[in-house]
Amino acid sequence: MRIITLNANGIRSAERKGFFQWLHQQNAEIVCIQETKAQFYQLNPELFCPKGYHCFYHDAQKKGYSGVALYSKKQPDKIIRGIGWPDIDAEGRFIEAQFNKLSVISLYLPSGTSGEDRQAIKFKFMDRFLPYLHECAQSGRDYIICGDWNIAHKEIDLKNWRGNQKNSGFLPEERAWLTQLFTTNHWLDAFRLINQEAEQYTWWSNRGQAWKKNVGWRIDYQIISASLKDKVRAVSIYKNERFSDHAPLIMDYDYELESSVDDASIKAPEL
Repeated sequence: MRIITLNANGIRSAERKGFFQWLHQQNAEIVCIQETKAQFYQLNPELFCPKGYHCFYHDAQKKGYSGVALYSKKQPDKIIRGIGWPDIDAEGRFIEAQFNKLSVISLYLPSGTSGEDRQAIKFKFMDRFLPYLHECAQSGRDYIICGDWNIAHKEIDLKNWRGNQKNSGFLPEERAWLTQLFTTNHWLDAFRLINQEAEQYTWWSNRGQAWKKNVGWRIDYQIISASLKDKVRAVSIYKNERFSDHAPLIMDYDYELESSVDDASIKAPEL
């Protein structure tokens, strides 16, 4: 089961840069997109619902902002748009697809880089999200939470870690929150189960030739429940083409996707 996650930084922009042509060759079972920056009605289904996929979108109320999507070759048993928190759901940051015992989530965690107000919103989200994840971990379901978490966990996860210790995305409180998640709530950073190498980044600033020099951050994850620890088979970050300021994170799992829904036909994308 191959799952790809990408912060598209505008799904229409990613389409113009060839993302969907590339995706067609990847044989992914599930694709998670963040930061679609579009309203569903603005998108041509022929372009923005890849052939062979069931497509689901959760837009932000504000035009040109945030938004998540999830594409699946198999029809999910259930789609959940939003986490149930009105302030977060208004920004289109969460969509979940359920397949029998497995839940796959496309998540766009708030960023705090634009100022103290947004950092406070980010911390508020984190405070609520940890208990939510604890409940998920105790539910008996398998989880794969894909997306832009907007936090680099350890020094190995960004190039200029010394100069970023007071910046959003690498604050001590944010890093400690991820450590708590991984050590006490039975969640795992699937990428690091396979790849322990340095300079493995998924996002690069558009300033200072960061992409060319590989001065990046690893802030995109597939975070999995402990039950899937032995199911991760391969990981990669695709950098041969650039569809966004983020790169696609590709992971393969030894897991058979199951659904109780009749999968005879692919429907139009759903909002």
